[in-house]
Formats: sequence, structure tokens, C-alpha cells
Amino acid sequence: MAFVTEEQIQQFHEDGFLVLEEFFTTEECDAMREQIHKIIAKMDVPPHCRTEFSTDEEEQLQAQGSADYFLTSGDKIRFFFEKGVFDEKGDFLVPKEKSINKIGHALHAYDPIFKQITHSSKVQELGRKLGFEKPVVVQSMYIFKQPGIGGEVRPHQDATFLYTEPLGRVLGLWIALENATQENSCLWFIPGSHTNGLTRRMVRAPPGTIPCTQFIGSERTYQDSQFIPVPIRKGGLILIHGEVVHKSELNSSEWSRHVYTFHLMETKDTSWNKENWLQPTPELPFPPLYT
Repeated sequence: MAFVTEEQIQQFHEDGFLVLEEFFTTEECDAMREQIHKIIAKMDVPPHCRTEFSTDEEEQLQAQGSADYFLTSGDKIRFFFEKGVFDEKGDFLVPKEKSINKIGHALHAYDPIFKQITHSSKVQELGRKLGFEKPVVVQSMYIFKQPGIGGEVRPHQDATFLYTEPLGRVLGLWIALENATQENSCLWFIPGSHTNGLTRRMVRAPPGTIPCTQFIGSERTYQDSQFIPVPIRKGGLILIHGEVVHKSELNSSEWSRHVYTFHLMETKDTSWNKENWLQPTPELPFPPLYT
């Protein structure tokens, strides 16, 4: 495994992200991919995706179902689909394994393979090297970036969605389960942008409101020229500071770009914002990283 040096940690603090090639083995990556195949094979399509709606009222109910499904996914393993993959009856227009945008947000808690990876000794050691004292895992996602339809992810900061006081307490770990290149839509970053603060927050809307979340403030405008592409090979890990600006393009290639990603929060002297869409639940308090 990649041993993290002081220079690399320094680089992370300067850039707001860090690439650690070969952090995970090919076998670990393949185990995660195989596990996802099993999860998809057993998948029940959520009812709101199967709703045929013809009236405004039915459309409203479907939107509410979709909103509730998302808001209550923090302690479950749930499926989020690409646009246009269902017909009006809710049947698949594409093979189901090609229909999913992501699976979230509690693989780390409820799936044995993803739990093992998330709490692996090398991740715990990395947390300690980075100075985390009492980190917890707040969420996890398996992202597919499907060939041809894997949607663009606009420039954003993770802390917009996972807001803490003070800031600077959230870290994303992004694991490439296949090579991520410019062709199949690797991440792009603005180096050093994690030092410019946060201008936008996503908060829960009042219960029953559609959409179920709203934004406070607005995203800055960025120039394409500010971003640098960050390709990475299968098994590589990218550390993502909660405030660094990053994006990915539409995947117009014929290759997917599977990723397992999860977020840590330092709980020492930190408060998790009560308005975040994601909240710990009695069933699943945020689990400590260190076991």
C-alpha cells in the first residue's frame, strides 16, 4: 500500500486534494465491483420510479415519493437512477446495471465488503496521519458514471452538502475501481480553492415542501481554465478536502468509471449542522472510523 509521506500531507494542505496511486489492491477493487453486482441483482426498483403519472397531482406525489426516498437514505442502501432509463410504466429501457447513477448512502454500515474497506487498517492509519482524532463516517456512495449517459457533476464543494461548524472538518475519500481518465470522466480540481470559504449551502426545506432541499447563497462562477484534470488508475485513492472545488464532465465514452467514495468528519470540537439533508438516525448514528 502507498505509505503517506509528510510531503504528501503538506501537498494536500496546499492543494486541497491528494492522489495516492495503488492505495487499494486490484483484488479489493474487484471485490467491491462484484458485491455491487450482487446488490443490483437483488434490487427492488423504488415505487416512485414505477409510478405512471398523468395528472399534476400524481406528478406531485411522485416528486414527494422521490424526495422522501432521498431524504431517508442516509441509513439505508438505496438506488438513484440516470434520467430517461424508465418507460412511462416504470420498466427499464436499458439493462438495469446500466441504469443506475449511484447507490447510497450507507453501504459503509450495512454491507460487509464496503464496511471492511471503509474501516480497513490502511484507511484508519491514513486518518491518524492526517491528524483526525475522533472521525466518524457520515455517508458512502457507489458511483457508476455510466458510459454515454453518466451525467456531468457541476463544480461544487462537498461542504455545501455536508456543512459543519467550524468548516474544514470533512474529508472525502474517492476510490477508483476502474482507471479514471479524461475520456471516461475523471475528476477535475481547482488547486488551492479550499482556502476561499463557502458561498453556498444546501439545507432541508420545511417538511412536505418540494423540492425537499434548497440552496442558501450561490455557487461562484469558475473558468474552465482554473481546473486541472486528475486522472487516476484503478486502486488509486483521491483525498478531497470538504471545501476544494471539483467537478466531472459527462461520460461520453464507452467505458464506465466506477467509484466507491465515502466522507469522514472529525467530531472533536465540531458540530454537524442540523439543516444538512443528511442526519444521523437512532438506527445509525455516524459510526466511528477507528475500530
